[in-house]
Amino acid sequence: MFRTLLDGTNEFAATLRDAKRPMLIVGQGALARTDGAAVLAACWQVAAASPMLSLDWHGFNVLHTAAARVGGLDLGFLPGPRGKGLAAMLGGGVDLLWLLGADELDAARIGPDTFVVYQGHHGDRGAARADVILPGAAYTEKHGTYVNTEGRVQRAAQCLYPPGQAREDWKILRAFSELVGRQLPYDELEGVRARLVEVNGVFARIGELPRLACTDRTGPSGDAAALTLEPFRPAVTNYYQTDPISRASPTMAACAELYYTPVLQAAE
Repeated sequence: MFRTLLDGTNEFAATLRDAKRPMLIVGQGALARTDGAAVLAACWQVAAASPMLSLDWHGFNVLHTAAARVGGLDLGFLPGPRGKGLAAMLGGGVDLLWLLGADELDAARIGPDTFVVYQGHHGDRGAARADVILPGAAYTEKHGTYVNTEGRVQRAAQCLYPPGQAREDWKILRAFSELVGRQLPYDELEGVRARLVEVNGVFARIGELPRLACTDRTGPSGDAAALTLEPFRPAVTNYYQTDPISRASPTMAACAELYYTPVLQAAE
């Protein structure tokens, strides 16, 4: 379909060119394929051939599959010049791996010689592999700043206290920083929030999402011609259990069983 959209032979190409506010949403799962760079380049070319990218409209979107990934990108959580990507970190490329609520990765891939610190709640996948567990507060037990998948910054208030020795995540990191002699410069929640704004001004706009303009149409560096014929598949295999809280929920387990058992039986 991409190829026919790009060369204009697909009947929908004309509809896309004539649309006033066209939008393209590419799922992160499509970009994680072996030809992910080609998929991204092809999508961008489709967008560039329509009114999707202009000074008053930016209709190109990436739909992420993991909570908080957009916020992480806003904060610059990417490998630096000497940094390592996920595959390298899991493959034994680090001595210490600190999992901060990282439950969606395959913990079985972590090298046996890697010392793992898990900070989170509900004792999910990462906790099963951890050498040290630091109990963090769930979202209902802490004041939070969240970025949803469209990039909108939102705030949530604490509605109950965390149980036992669990603490808010920033307090755990602040205590650790002092212990190792690299004390973080904030002791209150407002200091943390001020630091977020300092890193990226988007965190000062709570609940707002300004319309973006496309000022650079250069696009990604991938080669659209390298796109394969591999069919696209859903990135989420179990809608009802996509996070550690729902995986720990008997209700969500029952929902998954009721929905997916007939589907699997039909497939057989």
